[in-house]
Amino acid sequence: MLDDARAHLERVASAAAPFHLHLRGSATFRPVSPVVFVQVVEGIAECEHLEQAVRGGPLAQELRFNYHPHVTVAHEVADDDLDRAFDEMATYEARFDVHAFHLYEHGDDGVWRPRRPYLLGDAADRADDGAPRPVAGGVARGSRP
Repeated sequence: MLDDARAHLERVASAAAPFHLHLRGSATFRPVSPVVFVQVVEGIAECEHLEQAVRGGPLAQELRFNYHPHVTVAHEVADDDLDRAFDEMATYEARFDVHAFHLYEHGDDGVWRPRRPYLLGDAADRADDGAPRPVAGGVARGSRP
């Protein structure tokens, strides 16, 4: 199953183009879910397309909630901490290009750990050894911003 999932993710990544993402301001899923997040204000359609493609094939499953592109900053913490995260992230803003998504593993200790990047676009954009290529500004394609 894991090999099938990895092959599926490789196909999804190679079929998708890199895109620009703009994050701005905080929001919450409360009272439905104890989550505070930063909002995606540009790149929403690209995130939705990737989500639909990833959640196909061997990874097809029903969702508990509709997909909503966002960046979680607080989850399952005390209400005061959720309030503080909401207030502190209200003026947050970031813009960057997305060149990859990552496969994460949820450990028995409850920690999510990155296991493998999947670079977006044609395999010709990759270094000969499969490693991310440097781009302008010294940031490696596939690295986390």
